[in-house]
Amino acid sequence: MPVAVVQAAPVAFDIARTLDKVADLTADAVKTGARVVLFPEAFVSAYPRGLDFGSRVGSRSDEGREWYRRYAESSLPIPGPEFERLGAISARNNIHLVIGVIERDGATLYCAVLFFGPDGSFLGKHRKLMPTGSERLVWGQGDGSTLPVVDTPYGKLGAVICWENYMPLMRAAMYAKGIEIYCAPTADGRETWLPSMRHIALEGRVFVVTANQFCLRSDYPTDYPTPFGDEPKTVMSRGGSCIIGPLGNILAEPVWDREAILTAELDRRDLLRARYDFDPVGHYSRPDVFQLLVDERQRATMTRSV
Repeated sequence: MPVAVVQAAPVAFDIARTLDKVADLTADAVKTGARVVLFPEAFVSAYPRGLDFGSRVGSRSDEGREWYRRYAESSLPIPGPEFERLGAISARNNIHLVIGVIERDGATLYCAVLFFGPDGSFLGKHRKLMPTGSERLVWGQGDGSTLPVVDTPYGKLGAVICWENYMPLMRAAMYAKGIEIYCAPTADGRETWLPSMRHIALEGRVFVVTANQFCLRSDYPTDYPTPFGDEPKTVMSRGGSCIIGPLGNILAEPVWDREAILTAELDRRDLLRARYDFDPVGHYSRPDVFQLLVDERQRATMTRSV
């Protein structure tokens, strides 16, 4: 089963042009024969790298509030026409589309991953449970109700976003759900990301497919306030996307400092071969000693009693 990872940049803070780019890049990925296509974290429509949104301890600036407005207005409401367009892109290309988005729910933004089927159907979403560092200024926390593992003809498909991958209990929950194609959209372009992905592949005996953006300063608005300067060719995100097999073997080497579409053939039989001597939720687990409780209830602001 061929998979493809898109390493590219959105048109930051412009959702319409970003979706145009999603359509073009998906079509390019499908030309490789891919049946599952993964886009990076926050691809629709921006990872706001370097932006502080005018926040200091005890105060926020008017300029920061305006940037939040712009960010929110370029995010993705569900449902909505932009959301429907993603389903149409998936259907047009007859693939499973897995894409990182900034979801807008009321006035709150969530870093999320959406899953679409080859008929365009919406298969589920995962909201990032724990935004990292300053991401907490602008992203809300997900809850246990959005931890899907989706059945596909190619294997069980799920996603863990960026530094969620450093949460051991999060990984354990996904292994227990039977994940086989472990998608890890990220904004981490450090070389330390690769050993983390290889460890997870070995630990979970899963295929790990990870996607990061390759972005230049020119991919952001000209008035974007950034500590990285205004030289258009300044690299804002280096990439480092890759694909790993269930014994930690690299199926597609990390690509740095350029746009790329990475592909690999996944042989589902490799999962059984890998789990022969280590199954983290089977013969190599000790449920008599360790148990994991996962609360998958949706947390609402108001519960109505009739």
